[in-house]
Amino acid sequence: MTKKILIIDDDIKLVELLSEYLGGNQFEISYILDGLNALNEIKYRTPDLIILDYMMPGKDGLEVLREIRAHHDLPIIMLTAKGDETDRIVGLELGADDYLPKPFNPRELLARIKAILRRGIAQQPSNNSQNNDLVIQAGGLILNRAAHTIKVNGTIVDLSTTEFKILEVLMKNPNRVLSRDQIMTMAQGKNFMAFDRSIDIHISKLRSKIETDPSLPRKIKTIWGTGYMFVESL
Repeated sequence: MTKKILIIDDDIKLVELLSEYLGGNQFEISYILDGLNALNEIKYRTPDLIILDYMMPGKDGLEVLREIRAHHDLPIIMLTAKGDETDRIVGLELGADDYLPKPFNPRELLARIKAILRRGIAQQPSNNSQNNDLVIQAGGLILNRAAHTIKVNGTIVDLSTTEFKILEVLMKNPNRVLSRDQIMTMAQGKNFMAFDRSIDIHISKLRSKIETDPSLPRKIKTIWGTGYMFVESL
C-alpha cells in the first residue's frame, strides 16, 4: 500500500522539489503552505507521516506540532534552520520524532522517512502474537504495544512515537543499565552519533509524564557516566 506523506511548509520551491522526489519514490504526496488548517488537512488526507517546517508565517511549526500531538500520534519529521540547536531541542521536547536541518540532501530525508515507517510496521502485532508479547507490565506501568498506549496508575498518558519506543525498550530490560547508544539503537533501529543528546531530552519528557516527582525520578534512574535504568520494583 502506498504511504501518504503530508508536507507543511511555506517554501513552495522546496515543497515542489520534495513532492517530485518523494513522489518518484512511490509515496503519495500532499502539502499545505501554512499550518493554519493542519488538523483539517490531516483529517482529510489521513497521512502516514508529516514533514513539518519550523519557520512559517501565521502559525509556526512548534504551535502546529503542539496541535497535532494533542489529537494524533503520527510520525513527524521537523525541518529546522541550519545549525539552530534550540529549534531541534524544543521540537523533540514537544514530540517530534526526528529532525533535519536545512539545507539537506533529499536522499537523507528519504532514508529517515523509510526508517520511521519501518519502525511503525515493526510495532504492529502479527496475527500469531500472544497477549503476553503485546502488554508489558513493570514498575507500576502497563504498556500496550497493540494499542500503543501507556497507563500510569490506571490513567492513559500520551507519548510521542519516540518516547513510546524508548519506554518500551526500558521496560523490556528492567533493572538493567543501558547506555544512551544502546537505548536509541534499540528504539530507533539505527546508531546515533555519540554527541547527539536527544535521548536526554526524551528521557526528561518521559519522566515528566510517568514520574510522581520528575525531579526525583524513581522509575527511570540516571546511572551517571553510563546511561539509564528502568527500576521495576516499585
